[in-house]
Amino acid sequence: LFAVPYAYDALRFGGAAYLLYLAWQALRPGGRSPFQVRELVPDGPRKLFAMGFLTSLLNPKIAMFYLALLPQFIDPAAGNVLTQSLVLGAIQIVISGSVNALIIFTAGSIALFLRTRPFWAVVQRWLMGTVLAGLAVKMATEAQR
Repeated sequence: LFAVPYAYDALRFGGAAYLLYLAWQALRPGGRSPFQVRELVPDGPRKLFAMGFLTSLLNPKIAMFYLALLPQFIDPAAGNVLTQSLVLGAIQIVISGSVNALIIFTAGSIALFLRTRPFWAVVQRWLMGTVLAGLAVKMATEAQR
């Protein structure tokens, strides 16, 4: 993108326009935050697990993480390379699962707080809209590096 300035500018302005759209959705009269609590059709655990597994499987960042970072901690002289890889992968999965669970429970607590206190939901909506608009302006006015 840096080699083709017009492509960089198109992507930058497109991103800024999208951020402005999200800000408008939050700030317009009667607007709703994308984070506003709403009732959803419940999905079964099997479907949720399949969606999460497929998302993780198709995520190139995970493959790059395992291919680029983990081999630095594997010592062929210390034993079976496959076993070391599996142990390091399992440690990473446990840590990621714990962090994601913490994020989920925190988000649930915040959603409950906002649902029971409408004033704070409005404050959150305006804060989010203002931040998104500010990011859009910064992105649109940022010079190419």
